[in-house]
Amino acid sequence: MDQRKATEVFHEWAEKGKDEGMERGHAPSVDIMLEILLDGVTKPFSVIDIGCGNGWVVRKLAQHPLCTRASGVDGAVAMVERAKKIDPEGSYYLGQLPEWKPEQTVDFVHSMECLYYLKQPLEFLHIVHNDWMKPGGKVVIGMDHYTENPESHDWPESLNVHMTTLSIDAWIKGMQVAGFEDVRAIQTGAKEDWGGTLVLSATKPLRPQ
Repeated sequence: MDQRKATEVFHEWAEKGKDEGMERGHAPSVDIMLEILLDGVTKPFSVIDIGCGNGWVVRKLAQHPLCTRASGVDGAVAMVERAKKIDPEGSYYLGQLPEWKPEQTVDFVHSMECLYYLKQPLEFLHIVHNDWMKPGGKVVIGMDHYTENPESHDWPESLNVHMTTLSIDAWIKGMQVAGFEDVRAIQTGAKEDWGGTLVLSATKPLRPQ
């Protein structure tokens, strides 16, 4: 059986209202991700959420007093429709990765449970670094599917979608090769039978390396 596109699966989930459950399930990890992303912020910033779903993270970021522009992109039609219905004044884009790019570069990039659905996620990190971010910008990426979390290894088969399974070390090296510096990785919410959410953070150098 041919694999389905992840965006088709999430489109159906949004139509069934499952996006709210995703929001509740990911909230604890995302709260930690946002703490990392916004730590030490003292000047106005712009931010984009990759794989924004119904836009809940975009709305949280937009509430920050120093946020000048918060936007999100998702490849699932119904997810973007949900985001626009909840937040008609917000900036939500329907776009397929890795082809879609923002019109303007941003200070911060956030992404939760998205990048491993790409066929070449490490190559996409180069695109984010080169085409999405301003010098000195910061990125934080969260994912539950990775080598050190074996409970997630059957997801590609159970959902019948492509997932790129990489180790923590591979993700760290991939970010470094893409040009990021100060690359850090933590696992949050780990339990006896669950590796937790892998959270990667890094910055784009102020000057080309």
